[in-house]
Amino acid sequence: MRYVLLDRITRLEPPRFAAGVKCVSLSDDAFADHFPGHPVMPGALIVEALAQLGGVLLEQTRRAQGAEDVHALLTMVDRARFRRLVRPGDKLELEAEVLVVREEGGQIKATARESGEPVTTAELGFAFVKVTNPIVLARRREVLNIWLTGSAEEP
Repeated sequence: MRYVLLDRITRLEPPRFAAGVKCVSLSDDAFADHFPGHPVMPGALIVEALAQLGGVLLEQTRRAQGAEDVHALLTMVDRARFRRLVRPGDKLELEAEVLVVREEGGQIKATARESGEPVTTAELGFAFVKVTNPIVLARRREVLNIWLTGSAEEP
């Protein structure tokens, strides 16, 4: 199962803010078992979508500060609130706002909305690790290009 849970990053404004979308589809892997006949997106996957967006925002913020090849790893989920169910056909509007960024990691405030109404809110903490594997670096660049431009090709 793949856990690439962003369809598109619509705004990326380091060091402050990022926005993105996740279009929830019945073909998403999670719905095979969660729950048959009553598909509901697991809250953990909503948090993961928010973490992917927030991680990109923090990584780009650190790159703007001169750090190269850093990867943000989710280390903390705090104050998570789940306000309603997310089902196939919903379009999640994701937002991440930087609370703090340091050399060793950062923290964001994240919100997922559907039709403008809050679905999930959380504060997420990250640690930065240096990535040296060229295959991993190439894959990260490819995914980032897809999220930002819709194409795996470098701009």
